[in-house]
Amino acid sequence: MTEQEYTICNGCGNQVKTGGAPPYAEGLSVTKTWGYFSGKDGERHRFFLCEECYDRLTKTFAVPVEIEEETELL
Repeated sequence: MTEQEYTICNGCGNQVKTGGAPPYAEGLSVTKTWGYFSGKDGERHRFFLCEECYDRLTKTFAVPVEIEEETELL
């Protein structure tokens, strides 16, 4: 049996299978290093959202997310 890899969603706290044996779940991983004059000078922030939390968050945007179709998936 192969080792499973999980990531915790920062939105809902659920475990998301992101590695190990397929199938995997999709999600959004963000890393941001804040620069000078930001109020967070030199801080690196990381978070992960599962697909459901991503959908819930982006529905609140004043300007919709730009979506383009990818025809070749790796």
